[in-house]
Amino acid sequence: MTNEISELSDHLGFWLRLVSNNASASFARKLEAMDVTVAEWVMMRELYGQQPMAPSRLAARMGMTRGAISKLADRLLAKRLIARTESSEDGRAHTLNLTAEGRHLTPVLARLADENDEEVFGRLSTEEQRHLRQILRALAERRGLKHPPTA
Repeated sequence: MTNEISELSDHLGFWLRLVSNNASASFARKLEAMDVTVAEWVMMRELYGQQPMAPSRLAARMGMTRGAISKLADRLLAKRLIARTESSEDGRAHTLNLTAEGRHLTPVLARLADENDEEVFGRLSTEEQRHLRQILRALAERRGLKHPPTA
């Protein structure tokens, strides 16, 4: 009796994870050199160019709990990359926004993301990149995946 099982490399998920882990680890290293985590970068990018935002709205946009947003915000507050503004009407309510330093740093980090994409996916032709993006977007839409990855 043979006990045939599929090889790891037979699975699309294997290949997606292999490439994704490589791209993510490379980007995380680049951000670490700037003293920012991937989750912090995502929050900064979500705040960039926006009006001050309530943590609950940010949590919904990022697909995180308010508690997780609060911890993330505390780290960015300590780094002086975001500011917290208390509501004049409700002392319990507040908004978050980028500081001048955070507004300056966000485009720098975006360039690192662009460079990372080029390092990983630049080996594909423009047409291959377009096709891969189209397939991955279609898969994400069909599975209802909406929130940016933070890890």
